[in-house]
Amino acid sequence: MAKINMKTPLVEIDGDEMTRVLWQVIKEKLLLPFVDLKTEYFDLGLANRDNTNDEITVKSAEAIKRLGVGVKCATITANTARQKEYNLKHLHPSPNATIRAILDGTVFRKPITVSRIKPSINTWKAPIVIGRHAYGDVYKSAEMEIEGPGKVELVYTKPDGTERRVTVADFSGRGIVQGIHNYDDSIRSFARACFLYALTEKLPVWFATKDTISKIYDGRFKAIFNEVYETEFKERCAAAGIDYFYTLIDDAVARVVKGEGGFLWACKNYDGDIQSDMIASAAGSLAMMTSVLVSPSGVFEYEAAHGTVQQHYYRWQKGEKTSTNPAALIFAWSGALAKRAELDDLADLADFAKRLEAASLATIEDGLMTGDLAKLSSPPPKKVLDSWDFIDEIAGRL
Repeated sequence: MAKINMKTPLVEIDGDEMTRVLWQVIKEKLLLPFVDLKTEYFDLGLANRDNTNDEITVKSAEAIKRLGVGVKCATITANTARQKEYNLKHLHPSPNATIRAILDGTVFRKPITVSRIKPSINTWKAPIVIGRHAYGDVYKSAEMEIEGPGKVELVYTKPDGTERRVTVADFSGRGIVQGIHNYDDSIRSFARACFLYALTEKLPVWFATKDTISKIYDGRFKAIFNEVYETEFKERCAAAGIDYFYTLIDDAVARVVKGEGGFLWACKNYDGDIQSDMIASAAGSLAMMTSVLVSPSGVFEYEAAHGTVQQHYYRWQKGEKTSTNPAALIFAWSGALAKRAELDDLADLADFAKRLEAASLATIEDGLMTGDLAKLSSPPPKKVLDSWDFIDEIAGRL
């Protein structure tokens, strides 16, 4: 069988643990038999990031800038336990955060829905898309452990040497302190990306912060988002029948669990991290969510929204075949191939990406699924499959 050709490579970013194992199975069974796959490969496995002093992460992001499309496996962000487990020299920041910062993008996450899996929240009738700001806040924070009594201050030094100081806290004993930041330009890019995506998808936009408490920090987010809407998108949204709604984050959460869905929820970095997992879990499974990082310069990185499935990896190391759901990994590949096809005008590659997604969903709809979905399926599944058999079923449909 003649394979589908690609004109331009996409950036392939490998990851860690169980998702790394399944990454290779997906390529072997679902991609390479059908597509003459062209990629620039970067190994962002934890050991290689440590060996390269995290330079490999920066290089992968620069390659995405150059080629326009990337696809990324799930990766570990190491803590002290992981440092000991993998004998690491350094504790580097989240590779996702590094890539997001370099690309200055916004992450959009949307549940993968099937009729057999009903949402935990029975009022939901349409998917909720999370638009997550992809820079700063706690992910670019500076932290310090305070050993004893003393004063901690925020100090802003201007180029002429003059200073502004704000007391953070007067410590009478031990404690901790954290400094976070963001940039107007990054917040503005975030707002623009959300409205552009909403116009493409025909979705109303919600934005929420806690500006009643964080009057300057969150207040700045609110003001810039509103400015971008009023000056750049209000008329376009009105013409498309799209509303923009601002509220406090706690009010937004309360509204979400009572609402019907079908909107884009723009969130600050940490809020988006948490709420996207909540949406994915309530919609069925963390493995049933698409994720794409969109840069203002027009480059795209597709990835799995979940982690590396650590416990399944330990079982696989013992020789077990686990029932790990590979759907998000498959949809990361299909999304990247579809975008590559769009940019290079390759109709047959675009068609293949659609058929790969359709075959994956058809397998689940036919009652053949992994263990995470089997617990939620209505009607009950015909058969619970391990990951390898599940991928084989998809391959058979392809």
